[in-house]
Formats: sequence, structure tokens, C-alpha cells
Amino acid sequence: MPSAFDLSASTTQARAWLRTFVPAPVAAGRRERIKSCLGALIGLFLTEWISRHFLQGFNPWFVAPMGASAVLLFAVPSSPLAQPWSIIGGNLVSAAVGVACARWIPDPGLAAAVAGALAIALMFQLRCLHPPGGAMAISAVLGGPAVQALGFGFVAVPVAINSMLLLLTALAFNNLAQRRYPHRAPEAATPHHTRDLPPSQRVGVTRADLDAVLAARGEFLDIEEDDLEAILVEAELRAYRRRFGDVLCAEIMSRDVVSVRPGQPAADAAALLARHRIKALPVVDAQRRLLGIVTQSDFFRAQRTGSRRANGTVRDLMTRAVAVARAGQPIVELARAFSDGGLHHVPVLDEDRRVVGMVTQSDLVAALLRSGVTAAARA
Repeated sequence: MPSAFDLSASTTQARAWLRTFVPAPVAAGRRERIKSCLGALIGLFLTEWISRHFLQGFNPWFVAPMGASAVLLFAVPSSPLAQPWSIIGGNLVSAAVGVACARWIPDPGLAAAVAGALAIALMFQLRCLHPPGGAMAISAVLGGPAVQALGFGFVAVPVAINSMLLLLTALAFNNLAQRRYPHRAPEAATPHHTRDLPPSQRVGVTRADLDAVLAARGEFLDIEEDDLEAILVEAELRAYRRRFGDVLCAEIMSRDVVSVRPGQPAADAAALLARHRIKALPVVDAQRRLLGIVTQSDFFRAQRTGSRRANGTVRDLMTRAVAVARAGQPIVELARAFSDGGLHHVPVLDEDRRVVGMVTQSDLVAALLRSGVTAAARA
């Protein structure tokens, strides 16, 4: 007879199992949900309207699995299952498999089952996994006399046309909605142009660790590995902030900032860099509002290319696009830019874009080291 402990454990396991049926909250915000619905509306309407007018009298001109494709392309455009090759390759391969099974397997039920299974196998092999492809394969088998009469022509018309039209709409809509589509991984920051990994990828959870864990699990995850890696890095930064607290730029920045005006001779800027043993000078106007920055690298680049800018004014030499920080900004937010982005110095601005300080790599390293030592002493 089972003990009370066994019954209690079984009840706990049963409750935990039942809780898995409770839907998890959707992380997408209201704006993203509106974008998804609007994109699906536009995409499906345009695809159906153009197909119907382009294929006048053709039946069918529009296939139901496009609705499922629209969910992926407009609701989760970052998914590997929603990328251009996934929708084109997945739908076309599945349609071809479905037509073949309908022709060569007499029993419709068995043909539909085999078509779905083979479509999944081929989509895995061809790296175009697209869930609506399963519906496309079954539609090719059970679509009725009109579909059967088309034979393998069903793959081109309407499947290929529908898929291309929906994809073109998704490309236009998602980019107008400021979504990164096709969803490609951002290029790794390698300012030194060497084979070394960026500094942030040499410590903590590395890409090699991530690849090894995913290989060991052997499961398909509906997220790009680069996105998963970026999420882990951001989580590490949040954990670091929670552990060491928020050290602000105002606490570590240099306040007596040496600067230059845009109309000064470039030679004056070079003399200031040498005299103060610094590597960068903010370029400011009369109210100390930031206009740009001039660095040692600017002089080296001008000399290497034989440019006359090194003999002109600061305005001729300076870089106008400058990465900046705010005095109340936590320094942990700058750590990634300094480590991977190749930054050596960041001007700190107030609300009116006036330069109030400068944070350098040395300041950041010293602050992080001090925070680590303090945290270790408290532990």
C-alpha cells in the first residue's frame, strides 16, 4: 500500500504536469501585436487579390496554408521558420511531396500521412522547415478534383505565386515597421580585424558553450542561435548590475575635459593630445555643445593616406558621429561598446548636449575592478 509521502509526491507531480497546459504569457507588446495583425491583413489581402486577378478563372488561385505562413511572417518574423528560404522552400517542397503521394498512394488517408512525414523530413534536410508546409502537403493530397487535375503544376501555380507574393509583402512591411527581416545576425564587432573573438565572447557563456549545449540537447529550438547568445549576454549584464550595483558615469568620468573648437588649426589639436597625453579631444562650440571628436587615429589616418586635412582645421579632421553617454547612465551599459565596439573614450553630455565629462577605457576598468573588490569584501 502506498505511503502518504508517495501519494503526496504523486499529487505534486500531477499538479506540476497539469500546470504545463496553462498557456505561457506572450512577451510581445501591444505595438508588436498590432503590427502582426496589420501585416497579416495586408499580406493576405494583397496575395489573394493579386493572385485572383492574375490567375483569372484559375482554380484554386489561393491556398489555405498561406494563412499559417502569414502568422509566422508577420507575428514572429525573427523565427528561423519564417525566413525567406523557409517559406519558399518549405511550401514548394511540401506541395511537390503531396502531389507525388496523391498520385502514387491510392489510399487518401495514408497518402496524407506519408506526405506530411516526408515533407518534414525533406524540410529538415534542406534547412527550410516551415510548419505550414505540413498543411501544404496535405492540401495537395486532399484538395479535391481541382488540385488533383493540376498535378505537379500545383507547385508552381498557385503555391509558388502565393508564397512569393506573401514573402514580398512581408519583406516590405516588416522593414517599414523597423523589424530586422530577413532576420540576420548582427556582424560581430571586430575593430582590430583579427580572428580573435570579441572580448565579451571570451568570458562567461561563450558561443562554443552554447553550441555544445544545443548539440547535446539535439532539439530544434525556434530561435536563432545568435539571438539566444545575445539574450544570454544581456542577462549576464543584468546579473552583473544586480550583483555590483549601478556605478554611474558621473562617478567615474573626468570632469576637467580638454576640448577644441572646430575652427582651430589641426596642429593645435595635435599639440593638446601630446601635451596632456590623451587620445581624444571633444570638438565643441562656444557653449561647449558637442560637435564631434578628433583623435590620434584621425591624425594617423590622414598622414597614412597623405591627406592635407592634418594641416587644415579641426573641422576638416574631426569625426561628427560620436558615441556619447549621460551622467546618470550606469557604466555597465557602456561595457559592451567599450569591449566589442572598439571605443576608447566616450564624451558625457548633459540635457543640452554640453560636454560635462569624459569616460575612457581606463576609467571603466578601474571602476569595475573597484566594484568587484568591494563586492568580494562584502561576501
